[in-house]
Amino acid sequence: MSVDALLDRDATGIAAAFRAGEASATEIAEAALARIAARNPVLNAFTDVTADRTRARAAALDAARSHRHALPPLAGAPVAAKNLFDIAGVVTRAGSRINRDHAPAPADATAVARLEAAGGLLLGGLNMGEYAYDFTGENAHDGPSRNPHDTTRMTGGSSGGSGGAVAGGLATVALGSDTNGSIRVPSSFCGTFGLKPTYGRVSRAGAFPFVAAFDHVGPLARSVRDLAAVYDVLAGADPADPACTRRATEPVGQSFEAGIAGLRIARLGGWFARNLLPESSAAMEIVCTALHVQREAVLPEAERARGAAFLITMAEAAELHLPRLRTRPGDFDPAVRDRLIAGALLPAAWVQSAQRFRRWFAARAAEVFRDHDVLLAPATPMHAPRLGTQSVTLDGVELPLRANIGVHTQPISFIGLPVVAVPVWPSGAALPLAVQVIAPAWREDLALRVARVLEREGLARAPVAPFGA
Repeated sequence: MSVDALLDRDATGIAAAFRAGEASATEIAEAALARIAARNPVLNAFTDVTADRTRARAAALDAARSHRHALPPLAGAPVAAKNLFDIAGVVTRAGSRINRDHAPAPADATAVARLEAAGGLLLGGLNMGEYAYDFTGENAHDGPSRNPHDTTRMTGGSSGGSGGAVAGGLATVALGSDTNGSIRVPSSFCGTFGLKPTYGRVSRAGAFPFVAAFDHVGPLARSVRDLAAVYDVLAGADPADPACTRRATEPVGQSFEAGIAGLRIARLGGWFARNLLPESSAAMEIVCTALHVQREAVLPEAERARGAAFLITMAEAAELHLPRLRTRPGDFDPAVRDRLIAGALLPAAWVQSAQRFRRWFAARAAEVFRDHDVLLAPATPMHAPRLGTQSVTLDGVELPLRANIGVHTQPISFIGLPVVAVPVWPSGAALPLAVQVIAPAWREDLALRVARVLEREGLARAPVAPFGA
């Protein structure tokens, strides 16, 4: 097998090949960099390539292998990070024009440092929606990231470059962030596995903030075993992030293979059974049939939870960006700027009411999990729309597309639950969709177990798109 063909394996598989001597880390690094040079002009997934760093890390791994040193779990696997993560020596764009006037980051974000310490060959920073306030992957400053399965279509956002890089064969694992759905939406549109851990489980230190109340950090990957391996690497306390839990880590590297015997799995009805196009309903039916799901659960007032999430998002984001809005309003994407200005004008009483409702909704979700172990819901109402699409018709009503891609992800982020996005390809479909596998707080293992069963049965998969398709 050529080294280029090796790049289509998942991260765990490439690391195994490196250990077995099938390729050197330097050969893997050069092949990955060559792929970026060939494919990125079309996919527009990378905004910054750290070739010198990649080569230096590869040389160090080759030396470690030659001296028979213990190798870390992801040794030799090409990885990348959304450009809101600090990468030492690189300007942290956060998808914006304004931030590129900043000095380069002096050190890596915690998640980047942990991923590289695990043996990942960091390739660089990835395209994203401006300041993460985006569901489409269309960046006004760096151009849209393009869906590798159909380059006329969106990757989803705001971690659009992350989804495009993994699905397009440019990186095996990509770090993303998820505030209202920004890992799960690109996973759905691009056909990757994605993990939004429990709020506070993975450090956000060194990641440019969006909404402190909802910001999560997690991976997009080609396999469930990669999600499990990367989660085990990333999870853990970090005093640099005040929201990061001190709870002991609970590794999932073995338990994700435990199967689903005895698990009480239900599909979410109510709000989560509405606002769906036929392809998304089909993906849900595939998953529920495969898992023999007969239960239905309801998260009461989920629609209100989505509205409350909107209010808190707008208010916190506006407060964060108010100095930039005052001094450089013309340097924002107008669509982002106008939403931030609207957030600055919200009455404080509305935001306080939303926060009170958040506590109520979390308590209702906890009650649902007394009777169920895992919940299933759509990740997006539709597969990837064409670039430039402005509206979508859901349940007979024409709605703005950008604001309604996350109708089913926002209520879950709102209370910080762990979710695995599982990519499904309905029969004959040229494009994937994801189903959310939702677990109680701190039970990533349960969501990963369900995802792994679907993967093992061939119903969930994350193939690398043929370039140029």
